[in-house]
Amino acid sequence: MKKNNGLTEGPDGLVYTARLPLSSATLNYLAGLIRGHCKKIGSRWRALPSGKIAGIVLAVLRCDQRPGDLAGGNGVHRTTVTRWVREVVGLLAARAPRLDRALRKIARKGGGVVLLDGSLIRTRRRTGTENRKNYSGKHKCHGLLVIALTDDRGRLSWVSAVRPGRSSEITACRHDKLTAHLRVAGLGAIADLGFVGLDDAGPDADPAVITGYKAARNRPLTRGQKLSNKALAAVRAPVEHGFAHLKNWRVLGKVRTDPRWATALVRALLLLTNREVAR
Repeated sequence: MKKNNGLTEGPDGLVYTARLPLSSATLNYLAGLIRGHCKKIGSRWRALPSGKIAGIVLAVLRCDQRPGDLAGGNGVHRTTVTRWVREVVGLLAARAPRLDRALRKIARKGGGVVLLDGSLIRTRRRTGTENRKNYSGKHKCHGLLVIALTDDRGRLSWVSAVRPGRSSEITACRHDKLTAHLRVAGLGAIADLGFVGLDDAGPDADPAVITGYKAARNRPLTRGQKLSNKALAAVRAPVEHGFAHLKNWRVLGKVRTDPRWATALVRALLLLTNREVAR
């Protein structure tokens, strides 16, 4: 007897149309970026027009759509969609602000402080000793640590390079020489208790990083210290909104690609997030 193991839905599958919760300005900006890049490298032909490519890339980044699914619905190969995503992410990441320029921009606008925080981006658990450094004992999962700065309204200004999940937030800031950049720009940073001890300035110098008070087992907080912690928590609340806007891009829900590519991905999403928030 001959067995028929064909797919129930047919060889071509089903194609559906979905709506992206993004503005047309973001789509037009990305399409213009792709057109300029094609003109620069002398690429005269693509399988799809630039606007269509921009929509596919945004679907991957915003909704975490699988490249294979999008490829089947648009008549291209899966590797072509993956290449488009990598290409656009690289173009956006190259335009992400550097730390010194971001701080100078805030200082020119009259800002006096920035908000500092860190977050873990979850990654797929892989086997082998190379992935052990990505395990975060604090969050009890595999991920990558990223540090971000926002202005006093919670608008993202800068994100660091991603580091293994086992890294501490203070070590990541010291690697980027954050306090030195803050002093050069004449700004201060407000952070949570995870950054206590980051500012190693002398007792006579103005603090570059302001944190709350941490209680000890034999030294409870006084009423004044509790009120101070409460006031700082209210001031730094907008930085949580900034991370929430960034993580609206569902591709960061669980990074399944090479962690070394995550730095370019986060910086590209920073640029797109700022365009969406500013509209």
